[in-house]
Amino acid sequence: MADKPTVTQAMIQAYDDYTHLTLDRRGFMNRLTKLAGSGAAAAAIAPLLAANSARAAIVAADDRRIETHEVTFAGATGRLQGYLAMPADATAPVPGMLVIHENRGLNDHIRDIARRMALEGFAALAVDFLSPLGGTPDNEDTARTMFNELDASQTTANAAAARAWLAGYHRVTDKVGAIGFCWGGGLVNELAVADPELRTGIVFYGRQPDTKDVASIKAAMLLHYAGLDERINSGIKDYRNALLSHDKVFAIHVYPRVNHAFHNDTSAARYNKAAADLAWERTIAFLRGTMF
Repeated sequence: MADKPTVTQAMIQAYDDYTHLTLDRRGFMNRLTKLAGSGAAAAAIAPLLAANSARAAIVAADDRRIETHEVTFAGATGRLQGYLAMPADATAPVPGMLVIHENRGLNDHIRDIARRMALEGFAALAVDFLSPLGGTPDNEDTARTMFNELDASQTTANAAAARAWLAGYHRVTDKVGAIGFCWGGGLVNELAVADPELRTGIVFYGRQPDTKDVASIKAAMLLHYAGLDERINSGIKDYRNALLSHDKVFAIHVYPRVNHAFHNDTSAARYNKAAADLAWERTIAFLRGTMF
């Protein structure tokens, strides 16, 4: 059996530059080839860095403890598509949670997160924020480039419309929070600034809002960061100080020696089970204290 390729921190950084900054696919593979020592080694390592949609879901799509629906509803700029997961045995309205995807769009991993939320007693709505552009495509690279075409203010308005729609759903209470990852974490921060009705915001390694806007936040905020994620972590200090100065309800956790996307179990090289499990436990505990 061939040895598993070694993935270094420099390789993970190259992938982060490719998926979040200006490095294109060719530039990424050229850099990865130099780091790996050969094109063959780079070809073996690249799939370990990327998310793998074939990985098994933690909560199966046909789990009888939940019910799921594909939904469409009015956003701020047109119709939005989404995936709604709810506890099957709920006899009364339950709190709602928006589940906001990474810069890959609404995929099976994010649907799985919604189902996990449903098992915790929430009505979880995973919104496809690429809906204005026709929805999330199958090709991950295509999806990533589409995010550059989104208007930031309109996207935040669509998130607020999704929050309002979920709060008005007949099986949901008026308490609605949001959880987001990477790009989605940044959107949760922007939604918290823009929408005073957001109850709780859970941010996984997401870009911080402008500190001058923090005064507008009404939601309780839980912020998870990866210790090795220098790009995002550069904004933690200013965000913390702004939250403190405006007497906001918040908690910040930095998980040492883990990478951006450490919670995404479909990304073999970056996923860290211990940190992901702890972050999830802290998330549910925080939600229990702010949403019920």
